[in-house]
Amino acid sequence: MTASPEYETLLVEERADRVVVTLHRPEARNAISGLMIAELHQVCERLENEPRLLLLTGHGGVFAGGADIAELRERGREEALQGINSRLFERVRRLPMPTLAAVEGWALGGGAELAYACDLRIAGPGAVFGNPEPGLGILAAAGACWRLPELVGESVAKQILLAGRTLDAPAALAAGLVMAVVPAAELLEHAHAVLDRMARSSALALRLTKLVVDSPGAHPLADDLAQAVLFEGADKRERMTRFLEKRSRA
Repeated sequence: MTASPEYETLLVEERADRVVVTLHRPEARNAISGLMIAELHQVCERLENEPRLLLLTGHGGVFAGGADIAELRERGREEALQGINSRLFERVRRLPMPTLAAVEGWALGGGAELAYACDLRIAGPGAVFGNPEPGLGILAAAGACWRLPELVGESVAKQILLAGRTLDAPAALAAGLVMAVVPAAELLEHAHAVLDRMARSSALALRLTKLVVDSPGAHPLADDLAQAVLFEGADKRERMTRFLEKRSRA
């Protein structure tokens, strides 16, 4: 994978069915800077205009060591109200197609919150998730305070957010934060295998399933409307016909 001339903080590989984005600020443990935020917005715009799967990972055995503290120190009330990080992470969350974070090494602060915003996470054995923001005089305001309780439950979330607990890879797996822990050398291979499996499904069915899952309170109406769209599609009939023909030959 090579850096695109369009990006300074990301390595981006575009494929027909997916985009692979590697956070790439090796001099700062891939800390999330304002420039990285802007470049990730560019990636989101592409994926909104041409929906594809997203694989998000970090360079050099680190996912992201947090936000750029030097930049963060200079931000004031107005920047906080702009939701610089939270707006991006919510945009990632709302991308049309599923997103997967492949995490090895540190995923702290904003790095952890970016991983939380993805639909799925897998981890290498050295992955560590944590939100040490109160130690810096701030809170985890880019999604962790409400996403993390949804992902791991209120008790574990409070241990992380209030007591400074970090989750290593086994603990993250036990808490349900990640779907698998695999050897570091196999992390991207395993991530692509997950995406391959999803790519074999109907793209429209994946989009609508994600939309329904992310629409709490709208059920069962949202389910019915999404299913109505899928029931009228040629893809559904073709897939079910193949299934029935395969079963009849068995």
